[in-house]
Amino acid sequence: MSVLANEVIPKTQTAAVIPAPGADLEVRTSHPVRQPSELKPGECLVKLSHTGVCHTDLHAKQGDWPVKPTHPLVGGHEGVGTIVAIGEHTVGSPVGLGDRVGIKWLANSCLDCEFCRRGYEMNCPTCKLSGYNTDGTFQQYVVSFVHHVTPIPKSLDSAGAASICCAGVTVYKALKVSGTKAGDWIAIPGAGGGLGHLAIQYAEAMGLNVIAIDTGAAKKELCLELGAKAWIDFKETKDLVGDIKKASGGLGPQAALVAAAHSSAYSQAVDYLKESGTLVVVGMPTESIGATAFWVVYKSIRVQGSYVGNRQDAIEALQLAADGKVKVKFETKPLTALKDTFEEMEEGKIAGRIVLAL
Repeated sequence: MSVLANEVIPKTQTAAVIPAPGADLEVRTSHPVRQPSELKPGECLVKLSHTGVCHTDLHAKQGDWPVKPTHPLVGGHEGVGTIVAIGEHTVGSPVGLGDRVGIKWLANSCLDCEFCRRGYEMNCPTCKLSGYNTDGTFQQYVVSFVHHVTPIPKSLDSAGAASICCAGVTVYKALKVSGTKAGDWIAIPGAGGGLGHLAIQYAEAMGLNVIAIDTGAAKKELCLELGAKAWIDFKETKDLVGDIKKASGGLGPQAALVAAAHSSAYSQAVDYLKESGTLVVVGMPTESIGATAFWVVYKSIRVQGSYVGNRQDAIEALQLAADGKVKVKFETKPLTALKDTFEEMEEGKIAGRIVLAL
């Protein structure tokens, strides 16, 4: 094993633990820290400074997805911190002691199967998912894997970089597969949320024209500030489909990146998309997305699922943020505020992102 010089690693730490599916969150002050001598080859111990809070973390707590999380569980998958130890006999590590790195949803994959070789690491049959089937970033120290942590560019602050590790890379990858080109219109339902406000900025960086769809004055102000060309409040409009088509010149946008977790956002998108447009599925409601097969076929709509991103996507997403083209709008809170944050998330009250200081 190797340990960062002068680093004293405690035996216990503060962590937010979900003891069982649907159980109340417990903030424990004596949660064990895996010691350097216990690390396996390829593993590293990261001392975290910040972690973002994602809607996926709420699903992990509730256990309401078809693929069930492991319990007891430390959630979280948007962490930034410093590598303080690396497992003995680790070979060919791309990162070293003292490096500042990001922890993502995809914690590890085999790197050798067909999916990994093709860049679909997130679909690896043996992959580990931070805060879902392996402990994540709602703690002060996390065990991760040297080939899947992502170096954080020096110009990025740790708090701002945290949400890029999931929300940022997720929408960046979704835009890459959206079939759009510079000058095209793209609709973003859920534009004022944690994913959506970053999608606006990445879309702007790619030369796309954004129609932001959400509700509330705070989210309207945020979306327009970030560069959306048009704003539509889905609670106020009397003709959402017509308003979106009008905003995009009459034919409808070339793509819709749905960052909202409501099935109506998908059925509406099929109605307003331009013929030959692309519906990018990112937000995951628990019910069917409700896209009518007739109109999908008749309008030649392409339905494209987009599930986070691979290691290269993460590097690219972070670099765009480091270049100043993307900035996370966030509020910093302590780890003890996680329960309240989940409640606000369920009520749709959060504009931007919440980042926890550890």
